[in-house]
Amino acid sequence: MASITTIDWTDPGVIQALLIPWGIRLGIALAIFIVGRWISRWLTNITRKLMTQSNVDTMLVNFTGNLVYTVLILVVVMAALDHLGIETTSLLAVFGAAGLAIGLALKDSLSNFSSGVMIILFHPFKVGDFIKAGGATGVVEEVRMFATIMRSGDNRQIIVPNGQIYSGTITNYSAHPTRRIDLVFGIGYGDDMAKAKKIIDNIMQQDERILSDPAPGIALGELADSSVNFNVRPWVKSEDYWAVHADLLEKIKLAFDANGISIPYPQQDVYMHNVM
Repeated sequence: MASITTIDWTDPGVIQALLIPWGIRLGIALAIFIVGRWISRWLTNITRKLMTQSNVDTMLVNFTGNLVYTVLILVVVMAALDHLGIETTSLLAVFGAAGLAIGLALKDSLSNFSSGVMIILFHPFKVGDFIKAGGATGVVEEVRMFATIMRSGDNRQIIVPNGQIYSGTITNYSAHPTRRIDLVFGIGYGDDMAKAKKIIDNIMQQDERILSDPAPGIALGELADSSVNFNVRPWVKSEDYWAVHADLLEKIKLAFDANGISIPYPQQDVYMHNVM
């Protein structure tokens, strides 16, 4: 029978022959990883800086930076493992097989990654745009490899998977420099229509934020059950939209009250009869 050789760890020769070389290899591998990670960050920062100086969109700069750093870190890890004596070729084959299985299991994550690439390529929005997409509404702060970071109006952070954004409808409120405000004002059937239109027109003419080209529109929109409705449609700069929207509602309501013009609201009359 073959004899089993035991290693005497108290023997100085064993320590010198096994532990010291492995310790040196481990130390060098660790140094490769630490230095490689620092170089990866440095190269990533250089890439970001060069792209920024070339006036590349911020969204593409951040996405490319994240991708470059991830690839470089993988190279550093492979180099450190190779120095430890681990056969990286076989390891790559194992990673390839595992990657296929993981890819099937994480198909949604891969879909988010590919959607992020499509967002970068086709550019439906940019950082700083106010959009509605993927069931969320907010200002775009960053497009990452798997998700888009948005900020809501009340300063909440919203993380939306890229797949949900690209596979659905995207409404970009910041795509154009101007927007139209659509308001409806109703007056009573007994009120003076010409006077009401004049009041609305004067208020819009006095607001410098409302554009003259295209000219604001006032038109009879509907003869409703309890009111005569006017469609009021001024054009403003996109950044002034909500401020002008709120101001017009307030000013027109106050002006109607001051001039005796009613704003009807739905009401129902109930008649009760006593049955003897």
